[in-house]
Amino acid sequence: MSVLTAQNLTFGFLDGVLFKGAAFKVEETDRVGLIGANGTGKTSLFKLITGEYTPNEGGIVRGKDVRIGYMEQYLDCDENQTLYDEALTVFNDVMAMEGELEFITSELLNNDDIALIEKQVRLTEEIERRDGLVYKSKTRSALMGLGFKEEDLNLKVSTLSGGQRSKLSLCKLLLSNANLLLLDEPTNNLDIDAVNWLEDFLLKYKGAFIVVSHDRYFLDKITTSTMEIAHGKLMLTKGNYTVFQKLKAERELAIEREYEKTITEIKRIEGIIEQQKRFNQERNYITIASKEKQIERLKETLVVPEKALKSVNFSFKTDVRTGDEVLSVIDLQKSFPGKPLFKDFNLTIYREDKTFLLGPNGCGKSTFLKIVNKETSQDAGIIRLGSNVKIGYFDQNIDKLHSEKTVLDEVWDMYRFMTETEIRSALAMFLFRGEDVFKKVSLLSGGERAKISLLKIMLAKPNFLILDEPTNHLDIVSREVLENALSDFDGTLLVVSHDRYFINKLATRTVYLTNNGAVNIDGNYDKYI
Repeated sequence: MSVLTAQNLTFGFLDGVLFKGAAFKVEETDRVGLIGANGTGKTSLFKLITGEYTPNEGGIVRGKDVRIGYMEQYLDCDENQTLYDEALTVFNDVMAMEGELEFITSELLNNDDIALIEKQVRLTEEIERRDGLVYKSKTRSALMGLGFKEEDLNLKVSTLSGGQRSKLSLCKLLLSNANLLLLDEPTNNLDIDAVNWLEDFLLKYKGAFIVVSHDRYFLDKITTSTMEIAHGKLMLTKGNYTVFQKLKAERELAIEREYEKTITEIKRIEGIIEQQKRFNQERNYITIASKEKQIERLKETLVVPEKALKSVNFSFKTDVRTGDEVLSVIDLQKSFPGKPLFKDFNLTIYREDKTFLLGPNGCGKSTFLKIVNKETSQDAGIIRLGSNVKIGYFDQNIDKLHSEKTVLDEVWDMYRFMTETEIRSALAMFLFRGEDVFKKVSLLSGGERAKISLLKIMLAKPNFLILDEPTNHLDIVSREVLENALSDFDGTLLVVSHDRYFINKLATRTVYLTNNGAVNIDGNYDKYI
């Protein structure tokens, strides 16, 4: 049974159409991954599904019993509630039924009214259907699975960080009575353990869901079909992200071959027409008219291969070679007041190693990178850099850009020895072209800020890249280009990332940081697991 059907769906704003003539169907147990570059209309599609937006043409038909759960609808919370009690509000209807059932049970002690007994049975069945016997433990388990600690459950909502609020919203959505979930980047703010818990939850979920995510490992694990918005079109393909990529490549190759074949045929016919014109006989003009109609028919069926999405052209080059040993960490220890991070941390990184540092949120991964980059100091232990090491450091907070500067000045002020033409050429590689270079940094999206930060690092030609969550703000296309650039990088990498697909593609060493040292594994994420 379909929970959602779209027909001839067209939507856009004044500055252009996002997608046109889209048609798709979602069945009651479908698990759909929704992908596309930033700005192609993924969030707009969600708002069309919820009814917040109205399509320009066509429409979406929701099934009769569909209950849509969309994370945004849970952003409003009671600031005075505890984290646990706020999460429990998802089951307010169950608690109300429990109160009514308790009243009926007490009434039946002195009254054997058949109507009351029937109502008691109905309420009991409905409470059981809504997890009435386990909803408190289920709520606690979900909060813990998403990364909250036991002591966090009593925190007031007013004291929660933005990331914690997002996790609370996600928890409420997952526990809701919805049978169609719309998940917009649900793995944001989650560490790998929490993402693993979420994957397990969604694999057991009995309803349908559509999930927007740039996490390709996550998409591969939980989805059974993939919907892509690209070039103003929306296409639904059976299979997870990897299957979709394979089928897409095959489709594009077939289209390209057919296009080339048709163009060759059109040129052949045009050659015949030119020859007939030279003969300049009446019968030749009859042939010419026939051949021109043949060309028109071919052009009507001609499908032009779509140009690839504009992508960032990352390239990292070193200008000096390091010694064999790039970084040596001996018995490192760090803590903050009331919060120990790690101790007895030992690590050696050699030239051309691609080392990925994993661990739960709050274990000190970013702090360790800052220690290596000399932005903070350790409590004990030794950090030793090798000879000729030149660090390029990417901070996940991308907060070191100057908001009042233009894009051009942000880069040029750091590299005054370069000409304006050279700087603008470099910016063009990152898709900042024409008037875009005069945009204020304060107006840039997270992805655009990340690209500016990466460009500034690239121009410095470091030989030791230290990257803290470099893919966080990038769409899938940009992530894949970054992966290719880092694969070709002839220097050394130390990376903190939760992107398991990214780790699998690049890592030669995986290090899992704990409070009492680190576990070192030669190989990528799958090898570590």
